[in-house]
Parts: sequence; structure tokens; C-alpha cells
Amino acid sequence: MSHAPPPAGPSKRAGPVATTVPHAGSVLGSAGNRAGPGGTALVTGASSGIGAVVARRLAEGGWRLVLNGRDATRLEQVAAPLDALAVPADLTRPGADRLLTELVLDHTDRLDLLVACAGLGWAGDFTGMPHARIDEIVGVDLLATLHLVRALLPHMVAAGSGRIVLIGSVAGSVGVRGEAVYSAAKAALAAFADALRYELRRTGVGVTLVIPGAVDTPFFERRGAPYTRAWPRPVPAERVADAVWDALRHGKDEVYVPGWLRYPAQVRGVAPGLYRWLAARFG
Repeated sequence: MSHAPPPAGPSKRAGPVATTVPHAGSVLGSAGNRAGPGGTALVTGASSGIGAVVARRLAEGGWRLVLNGRDATRLEQVAAPLDALAVPADLTRPGADRLLTELVLDHTDRLDLLVACAGLGWAGDFTGMPHARIDEIVGVDLLATLHLVRALLPHMVAAGSGRIVLIGSVAGSVGVRGEAVYSAAKAALAAFADALRYELRRTGVGVTLVIPGAVDTPFFERRGAPYTRAWPRPVPAERVADAVWDALRHGKDEVYVPGWLRYPAQVRGVAPGLYRWLAARFG
């Protein structure tokens, strides 16, 4: 895995971000539950895949953007046409979350929205999974997000407005064969979203969990195994970006993409034995 250094400053080639931002109440509403143009958003994992498409969707909607990713070259390519600030950094490195937070607030004065898209996977039997890969997936998919939210959240609470959007996975709702650690990390992220949402009641800060199934991005190439299921077919990343936008506008706590994926999760919750039998039989 290649590592970019912790953020030392914004990219000089990326477009500028305004240093004054309208009060977040005009962006997210008094309860932090609606979104519209005019706020500042930080998108992680923005160098490709879901993160890059979400960044473009937010830019179209009038958001000012700060983009983070580990691949500096690809991040520049996403940021430049969006007039966004590019901050390449590996958020699994100790202290990178605090440095990124300080840099964002120094350059934007306040932050109204975090969309945490960074993630990676690994496919195969758990017994054959390298120890280093376990640490890497938990570090990127879970711990880096927790640390970044911990660094940013006090500023949102102090402002009395904001929203945190976490990109989960249906693997975290039902568990997926051959993706034990990825499923575990995403399940932990879902539990974190629920617990944090309760904690933030009446603070003006909302928490949204977006739960996609298979998405047509380079994710599968990078995990080392292609997506081979005949059904369900991967959806375009634009579907996830639209779901993020809709959740922001309507203050939704949880969104499945596509929507029908909520039903397997509900079956597992109501009749776990039946679900496990079906999953074992049909994969």
C-alpha cells in the first residue's frame, strides 16, 4: 500500500476554497437536517470511486469542497475541475485526522458536512487472509473514520449545525461470504452511526448512514477479486451520490442503495435463522 504523507498544506494546483462560509443554518437548517448550496463539505476517499462521484454531485449542488484521498495525482484530477481544495493524506497515519481538521478549518473557517467515503476491501477465506491486510482494512474502513469524526465533531457541535455522512455497506447489515473483515468493519461503522446519532440529539448535528450494495467502481479490482455474482448487479456510483444528496436534503438517517436491499436486512433482523438458511443455500 502506498502512503501519502499527512497533510502539510493544500494542493497548489487545486482551485481555491472561500475562507468565509455562510452560517450553516442556511445550509442544513436549524436541526442540521437539510442541505442546500452554500456550505463547505469535506469528502474523504475522493480520489476515485464513490468519493469522486459524490464530490462532483455536491459541487453541482453549490457546495464548496475540500477533498481528501491517498492518491495525490488522482485527487488533483478530481479536484481541479470542481474548483476544490485537494489535501492528499493517508488518514490511517497517527495524527493525520487532527492535521486535516486543522487545515480544513484554517482554510474554510467552518465545516458543515463530512462525507466519509474512504474504504477498501479484501475477498477470500478469512483463514487465508494476511494479518497485515486485516489491520489495513480495519484501519481504513473504520478507525480512520472514527478518528476523523472525533476531530471534526466538536467544531460542528459548537456551531450548532452540521451533518456527518458515513458510507457503509450491505455487508455490514447481513454479512457477506468471503468478506468477513470488511463485513465486520462496516457493521461496526453502522453501530457507530446509531450510537452517535443518539448522542447528538438536540445538538443540531445529524448522522446519516448510506448503505450501498455492489457499486460499479474500481473497488473490486483493488480488493484483488472481481465481482462475479449474477445478481444483484452493481449499480453506478451516481446512484450512491444521488442517495447522499437526497439524504442531505431530507435529513434521512439511513439509506439503502438500491432501496430494496433493506428487505434482506429486515429478514435477518426478524428471522435470523431463516435468513442464515437462505444465505447458506443461495449465497
